[in-house]
Amino acid sequence: MEAALAGGDPSAERTRYGWEEWAWDASLFQGSASYYRRGRIPYAEGLEDSLATALDLRGQGRLLDIGCGPGIIALRLAQLFEEVVGVDPDPGMLEEARHASRKGRVTTASWVQMRAEDLPAGLGTFRVIAFAQSFHWMDRPKVASAVRAMIEPDGAVVQIDPGRDGVGSRPATGPHPAVPFDGIDRLRRHYLGPDRRAGQGFRNTSPSGEDAIFQAAGFLAEVRLPVADHRVLDRTTEDLVAWVFSASSTAPHLFGDKLSRFEADLRALLDEASPSGRFSVPLSDTILRIRRPSRNAGLDRLSAHR
Repeated sequence: MEAALAGGDPSAERTRYGWEEWAWDASLFQGSASYYRRGRIPYAEGLEDSLATALDLRGQGRLLDIGCGPGIIALRLAQLFEEVVGVDPDPGMLEEARHASRKGRVTTASWVQMRAEDLPAGLGTFRVIAFAQSFHWMDRPKVASAVRAMIEPDGAVVQIDPGRDGVGSRPATGPHPAVPFDGIDRLRRHYLGPDRRAGQGFRNTSPSGEDAIFQAAGFLAEVRLPVADHRVLDRTTEDLVAWVFSASSTAPHLFGDKLSRFEADLRALLDEASPSGRFSVPLSDTILRIRRPSRNAGLDRLSAHR
């Protein structure tokens, strides 16, 4: 969502207020939880089968979903494990996850409010540890070292990467107009200024180089597994309003007393782009970035993080 709303080439983002200058605070996704499940673009349909085949998952072992949000990935993968644990610092996200697990009658899931930097926190070891659009918000070297001490010898850490927030780069071929991403971003800038908000601060860039960080923490080089998704999604105006408010850069709390005015302008923009209230969104492939632990990684040093 963050990249898609930026419009144009993400490499052209302003470098002022880069990720190195940003500090996490608890308001990052404040007010976004109720919009997240409806608003976010779904991952590729074959995600579960591809992961199960790649890691030989047969309903055994434990899954840890770090930065789980409202439990989208944890609950989607729950059938592949005996137990799933989701951790997230946002209480609203975890309440949504609990509600979704009750609604889906998933009894093997538990939810823990905490930051990833506080791991391992006595949670034990896991067959798979997942990050889905969350690792870039964390102290990455610290978290990578912590999860190295928590992964089983035959386990894996998996980053679930939807590219530009799940929006494909190919032109929409569906029956409805394309989403006016550039117009939405101009509206954001009008209300919140040129720099992208992230909690109480600003953050115009996201870090890269994850594979080097994980290798330094004791993992082998990543294996990339693309999961193709050729769908063109039919999205409504309500879906897109939820999409905007699910993003950290346009979280509801950022607008203060201008929230209702922003939403009215957003709806007017969407109505002008598609009077029918429907949009066609081409989906991108989901990339599974799989990292297995090295067997010669100096675990005595890493065990200090327990």
